[in-house]
Amino acid sequence: MGKEEVQISRPSPLPLLSLNHVSFVCKSVKASTKFYETILGFQVVKRPSSFDFEGVWLFNYGVGIHLLQCKPSDDIPKKSVINPRDNHISFQCPDIFSVESKLQELDIKYEKRIVEDDGLFVNQLFFHDPDGYMVEICNCENLPVIPLKLVQSRSEIDIVPTLRKEFRNRKKEIGRENGFPSKALDKMPIFLDIIDFYL
Repeated sequence: MGKEEVQISRPSPLPLLSLNHVSFVCKSVKASTKFYETILGFQVVKRPSSFDFEGVWLFNYGVGIHLLQCKPSDDIPKKSVINPRDNHISFQCPDIFSVESKLQELDIKYEKRIVEDDGLFVNQLFFHDPDGYMVEICNCENLPVIPLKLVQSRSEIDIVPTLRKEFRNRKKEIGRENGFPSKALDKMPIFLDIIDFYL
């Protein structure tokens, strides 16, 4: 007799919609606001009038950033070493090379990393905001999002590189059909709707 399958009851996840905002405690809300406006392109938006503490709300790219003025007694150690493995907020961009040039122009210290997976490459730039919070700029859309719950067996895991190669080739075909310059083809994002593929 084979082993009986044990059904594990898991609670359903919270009914969430999307990321709303991230919040940072700042030594100077004014300095941090200038950074997020001028460097990252966020806009200051209205903040609830009932708040009795200093702060600023900013919004862009479908996400908010809430800046809170720290109390004089609060200690925010500023990080001088850029560690890509540290906590960070990440933004995708269409042209990582122009971002790097802009950071050099603004004399902003950054660390550069390249991630490779099955022949696909992601460029990452890491730098600090005025309080030492980490910001990443990347072209992570180069990697298809593949839910691991759909990959059940070893054979399905082995087919993932083949899927990526097929979608990479299809991306180039679509680019050529629509008149994209050949140099731009490698920078085009790969969109892999894995659910539709499996269905």
